[in-house]
Amino acid sequence: MVFKRLMQAMGVGGPSVETVLANPNCRPGGQLEGRIQVVGGDHEVDVEYVALGLMTRVEVESGDNDYNTDQEFHRQRVTGAFRLAAGQRHEIPFRFDVPWETPVTELYGQHLHGMTMGLRTELEVARAVDKSDLDAVAVHPLPAQERLLEALLRLGFRFARADVERGHIYGVRQTLPFYQEIEFHPPAQYARAINQLEVTFIADPQQMQVVLEMDKRGGLLTEGRDAFGRFTVDYATLDRTDWTAQLDGWLRQSIQRRGLFS
Repeated sequence: MVFKRLMQAMGVGGPSVETVLANPNCRPGGQLEGRIQVVGGDHEVDVEYVALGLMTRVEVESGDNDYNTDQEFHRQRVTGAFRLAAGQRHEIPFRFDVPWETPVTELYGQHLHGMTMGLRTELEVARAVDKSDLDAVAVHPLPAQERLLEALLRLGFRFARADVERGHIYGVRQTLPFYQEIEFHPPAQYARAINQLEVTFIADPQQMQVVLEMDKRGGLLTEGRDAFGRFTVDYATLDRTDWTAQLDGWLRQSIQRRGLFS
Protein backbone atom coordinates (compact mmCIF):
# COMPACT_ATOMS: atom_id res chain seq x y z
CA MET A 1 0.00 0.00 0.00
CA VAL A 2 2.84 2.41 0.85
CA PHE A 3 4.54 1.60 -2.45
CA LYS A 4 1.30 2.23 -4.36
CA ARG A 5 0.83 5.64 -2.73
CA LEU A 6 4.46 6.50 -3.53
CA MET A 7 3.94 5.58 -7.20
CA GLN A 8 0.79 7.69 -7.33
CA ALA A 9 2.64 10.66 -5.84
CA MET A 10 5.23 10.29 -8.60
CA GLY A 11 2.47 10.48 -11.20
CA VAL A 12 2.58 6.81 -12.21
CA GLY A 13 -0.85 5.67 -13.39
CA GLY A 14 -2.21 9.20 -13.03
CA PRO A 15 -4.36 11.24 -15.41
CA SER A 16 -3.22 12.54 -18.79
CA VAL A 17 -3.95 15.87 -20.44
CA GLU A 18 -3.95 16.90 -24.11
CA THR A 19 -4.92 20.21 -25.68
CA VAL A 20 -6.39 20.44 -29.18
CA LEU A 21 -6.36 23.92 -30.72
CA ALA A 22 -9.10 24.77 -33.21
CA ASN A 23 -6.53 26.96 -34.97
CA PRO A 24 -2.92 27.52 -33.79
CA ASN A 25 -2.78 30.85 -35.66
CA CYS A 26 -3.65 34.11 -33.90
CA ARG A 27 -2.85 37.82 -33.70
CA PRO A 28 -1.96 40.00 -30.70
CA GLY A 29 -5.16 41.02 -28.96
CA GLY A 30 -7.03 38.01 -30.37
CA GLN A 31 -7.96 34.63 -28.96
CA LEU A 32 -6.98 30.99 -29.16
CA GLU A 33 -9.81 28.48 -28.98
CA GLY A 34 -9.85 24.76 -28.45
CA ARG A 35 -10.58 22.01 -25.99
CA ILE A 36 -8.63 20.25 -23.28
CA GLN A 37 -9.01 16.50 -22.94
CA VAL A 38 -8.34 15.08 -19.47
CA VAL A 39 -8.36 11.30 -19.08
CA GLY A 40 -8.32 9.62 -15.69
CA GLY A 41 -5.61 7.11 -14.85
CA ASP A 42 -5.89 3.90 -12.87
CA HIS A 43 -7.05 5.60 -9.67
CA GLU A 44 -9.33 8.46 -8.64
CA VAL A 45 -7.66 11.85 -8.15
CA ASP A 46 -8.61 15.34 -7.00
CA VAL A 47 -7.72 17.86 -9.70
CA GLU A 48 -7.08 21.27 -8.14
CA TYR A 49 -7.28 23.19 -11.42
CA VAL A 50 -6.49 23.21 -15.12
CA ALA A 51 -4.67 26.29 -16.44
CA LEU A 52 -3.28 27.57 -19.74
CA GLY A 53 -0.12 29.65 -20.09
CA LEU A 54 1.45 31.35 -23.10
CA MET A 55 5.23 30.90 -23.21
CA THR A 56 8.13 32.23 -25.28
CA ARG A 57 11.91 32.12 -25.29
CA VAL A 58 13.47 35.20 -23.65
CA GLU A 59 17.06 36.45 -23.69
CA VAL A 60 18.28 37.64 -20.31
CA GLU A 61 21.32 39.84 -19.71
CA SER A 62 22.98 39.09 -16.39
CA GLY A 63 26.25 40.91 -15.81
CA ASP A 64 28.75 39.68 -18.37
CA ASN A 65 26.65 36.62 -19.23
CA ASP A 66 23.59 36.30 -21.46
CA TYR A 67 21.32 33.29 -21.39
CA ASN A 68 17.96 32.18 -22.79
CA THR A 69 15.03 30.97 -20.73
CA ASP A 70 11.44 29.93 -21.37
CA GLN A 71 9.05 32.40 -19.75
CA GLU A 72 5.32 32.17 -19.23
CA PHE A 73 3.84 35.66 -19.71
CA HIS A 74 0.08 35.18 -19.67
CA ARG A 75 -1.97 32.66 -17.72
CA GLN A 76 -5.64 31.72 -17.44
CA ARG A 77 -7.31 29.11 -15.25
CA VAL A 78 -9.98 27.25 -17.17
CA THR A 79 -11.38 25.15 -14.31
CA GLY A 80 -11.59 25.06 -10.57
CA ALA A 81 -11.27 21.89 -8.50
CA PHE A 82 -13.00 18.66 -9.54
CA ARG A 83 -12.75 14.93 -8.87
CA LEU A 84 -11.64 12.70 -11.73
CA ALA A 85 -12.55 9.01 -11.52
CA ALA A 86 -10.30 6.25 -12.83
CA GLY A 87 -10.58 6.13 -16.62
CA GLN A 88 -13.02 9.05 -16.75
CA ARG A 89 -12.86 11.38 -19.78
CA HIS A 90 -13.37 15.07 -19.17
CA GLU A 91 -13.43 17.64 -22.01
CA ILE A 92 -13.00 21.36 -21.31
CA PRO A 93 -13.64 23.96 -24.06
CA PHE A 94 -11.70 27.23 -23.72
CA ARG A 95 -11.04 30.67 -25.16
CA PHE A 96 -7.63 32.06 -24.30
CA ASP A 97 -6.95 35.79 -24.60
CA VAL A 98 -3.70 36.66 -26.40
CA PRO A 99 -2.09 39.83 -24.94
CA TRP A 100 -1.69 42.83 -27.25
CA GLU A 101 2.08 42.91 -26.64
CA THR A 102 2.60 39.27 -27.63
CA PRO A 103 5.67 38.90 -29.89
CA VAL A 104 5.10 38.07 -33.55
CA THR A 105 6.39 34.72 -34.83
CA GLU A 106 5.26 34.72 -38.48
CA LEU A 107 5.49 37.09 -41.44
CA TYR A 108 3.99 36.42 -44.88
CA GLY A 109 3.67 32.72 -44.13
CA GLN A 110 7.30 32.42 -43.02
CA HIS A 111 8.45 31.70 -39.50
CA LEU A 112 10.65 34.43 -38.02
CA HIS A 113 14.03 32.90 -37.29
CA GLY A 114 14.78 33.05 -33.56
CA MET A 115 11.16 33.01 -32.34
CA THR A 116 9.34 30.33 -30.30
CA MET A 117 5.82 30.45 -28.89
CA GLY A 118 3.75 27.79 -27.17
CA LEU A 119 0.56 27.31 -25.19
CA ARG A 120 1.17 25.16 -22.12
CA THR A 121 -1.63 23.27 -20.40
CA GLU A 122 -1.11 22.50 -16.71
CA LEU A 123 -3.12 19.91 -14.80
CA GLU A 124 -2.57 20.38 -11.08
CA VAL A 125 -3.30 17.20 -9.14
CA ALA A 126 -3.38 17.17 -5.35
CA ARG A 127 -0.37 15.41 -3.80
CA ALA A 128 1.05 14.33 -7.17
CA VAL A 129 3.38 15.42 -9.95
CA ASP A 130 1.81 17.99 -12.30
CA LYS A 131 0.84 16.91 -15.80
CA SER A 132 1.33 19.26 -18.75
CA ASP A 133 1.03 19.59 -22.51
CA LEU A 134 2.68 22.12 -24.84
CA ASP A 135 1.32 23.18 -28.24
CA ALA A 136 3.08 25.41 -30.77
CA VAL A 137 1.34 28.70 -31.55
CA ALA A 138 1.87 30.98 -34.57
CA VAL A 139 1.40 34.71 -33.90
CA HIS A 140 0.79 36.81 -37.02
CA PRO A 141 1.27 40.60 -37.09
CA LEU A 142 -1.49 43.14 -36.61
CA PRO A 143 -2.46 45.13 -39.74
CA ALA A 144 -0.52 48.12 -38.38
CA GLN A 145 2.57 45.97 -37.84
CA GLU A 146 2.23 44.56 -41.35
CA ARG A 147 2.09 48.06 -42.83
CA LEU A 148 5.34 49.15 -41.21
CA LEU A 149 7.15 45.91 -41.97
CA GLU A 150 5.99 46.15 -45.60
CA ALA A 151 7.36 49.70 -45.75
CA LEU A 152 10.78 48.51 -44.58
CA LEU A 153 10.79 45.73 -47.16
CA ARG A 154 9.92 48.26 -49.90
CA LEU A 155 12.90 50.33 -48.81
CA GLY A 156 15.07 47.28 -49.37
CA PHE A 157 15.64 46.14 -45.78
CA ARG A 158 16.11 42.38 -45.42
CA PHE A 159 14.93 40.41 -42.41
CA ALA A 160 17.81 39.04 -40.32
CA ARG A 161 16.35 37.54 -37.15
CA ALA A 162 14.08 38.25 -34.21
CA ASP A 163 14.41 37.75 -30.49
CA VAL A 164 12.73 38.64 -27.21
CA GLU A 165 14.70 40.49 -24.54
CA ARG A 166 13.80 40.75 -20.87
CA GLY A 167 13.45 44.33 -19.64
CA HIS A 168 11.56 47.54 -20.25
CA ILE A 169 12.16 50.25 -22.85
CA TYR A 170 12.62 53.70 -21.32
CA GLY A 171 9.71 56.06 -21.99
CA VAL A 172 7.40 53.38 -23.43
CA ARG A 173 4.19 52.14 -21.81
CA GLN A 174 4.80 48.42 -21.49
CA THR A 175 2.89 45.75 -19.54
CA LEU A 176 4.92 42.60 -20.28
CA PRO A 177 8.36 42.04 -18.69
CA PHE A 178 10.06 41.80 -22.11
CA TYR A 179 9.99 43.22 -25.64
CA GLN A 180 10.59 41.84 -29.11
CA GLU A 181 13.28 43.11 -31.47
CA ILE A 182 12.95 42.37 -35.19
CA GLU A 183 16.33 42.90 -36.85
CA PHE A 184 16.94 43.89 -40.48
CA HIS A 185 19.99 44.17 -42.72
CA PRO A 186 20.14 47.58 -44.46
CA PRO A 187 19.86 48.08 -48.24
CA ALA A 188 22.68 49.62 -50.27
CA GLN A 189 21.50 53.21 -49.83
CA TYR A 190 21.87 52.92 -46.03
CA ALA A 191 24.61 50.31 -45.73
CA ARG A 192 27.45 52.84 -45.51
CA ALA A 193 25.95 54.31 -42.36
CA ILE A 194 23.94 51.50 -40.71
CA ASN A 195 24.98 48.03 -39.60
CA GLN A 196 21.45 46.95 -38.74
CA LEU A 197 18.00 48.24 -37.87
CA GLU A 198 15.97 46.87 -34.97
CA VAL A 199 12.20 47.38 -34.75
CA THR A 200 10.05 46.95 -31.63
CA PHE A 201 6.24 47.11 -31.47
CA ILE A 202 4.34 47.76 -28.23
CA ALA A 203 0.64 47.49 -29.06
CA ASP A 204 -2.60 48.14 -27.18
CA PRO A 205 -6.25 48.13 -28.35
CA GLN A 206 -6.15 51.70 -29.78
CA GLN A 207 -2.61 52.33 -30.93
CA MET A 208 0.90 50.98 -31.28
CA GLN A 209 4.18 52.41 -30.12
CA VAL A 210 7.07 51.82 -32.52
CA VAL A 211 10.72 51.96 -31.45
CA LEU A 212 13.46 52.02 -34.10
CA GLU A 213 17.08 51.44 -33.15
CA MET A 214 19.90 51.95 -35.63
CA ASP A 215 23.29 50.38 -35.03
CA LYS A 216 25.50 52.94 -36.80
CA ARG A 217 28.82 52.28 -38.41
CA GLY A 218 31.82 54.11 -37.02
CA GLY A 219 34.17 56.16 -39.17
CA LEU A 220 37.93 56.56 -39.01
CA LEU A 221 37.61 59.18 -36.29
CA THR A 222 34.23 58.25 -34.81
CA GLU A 223 32.85 55.36 -32.82
CA GLY A 224 29.79 53.40 -33.88
CA ARG A 225 26.73 54.13 -31.78
CA ASP A 226 22.99 53.49 -31.57
CA ALA A 227 20.31 55.99 -32.57
CA PHE A 228 16.73 55.67 -31.38
CA GLY A 229 13.45 56.85 -32.81
CA ARG A 230 10.02 56.46 -31.27
CA PHE A 231 6.56 57.27 -32.58
CA THR A 232 2.94 56.19 -32.14
CA VAL A 233 0.64 54.71 -34.78
CA ASP A 234 -3.10 55.25 -34.31
CA TYR A 235 -5.07 52.39 -35.85
CA ALA A 236 -7.89 54.75 -36.85
CA THR A 237 -5.57 56.90 -39.00
CA LEU A 238 -3.22 54.15 -40.18
CA ASP A 239 -4.18 54.47 -43.86
CA ARG A 240 -3.59 58.22 -44.03
CA THR A 241 0.20 57.92 -43.89
CA ASP A 242 2.72 56.87 -46.53
CA TRP A 243 4.80 54.75 -44.18
CA THR A 244 7.50 54.03 -46.75
CA ALA A 245 8.18 57.76 -47.14
CA GLN A 246 7.78 58.36 -43.41
CA LEU A 247 10.37 55.76 -42.42
CA ASP A 248 12.75 56.76 -45.19
CA GLY A 249 12.59 60.39 -44.05
CA TRP A 250 13.25 59.55 -40.41
CA LEU A 251 16.20 57.29 -41.26
CA ARG A 252 17.82 59.85 -43.55
CA GLN A 253 17.37 62.69 -41.06
CA SER A 254 18.84 60.63 -38.26
CA ILE A 255 21.86 59.63 -40.32
CA GLN A 256 22.43 63.17 -41.68
CA ARG A 257 22.51 64.57 -38.15
CA ARG A 258 25.61 62.40 -37.60
CA GLY A 259 27.17 63.47 -40.90
CA LEU A 260 27.20 59.89 -42.18
CA PHE A 261 24.92 60.35 -45.16
CA SER A 262 25.62 62.53 -48.16
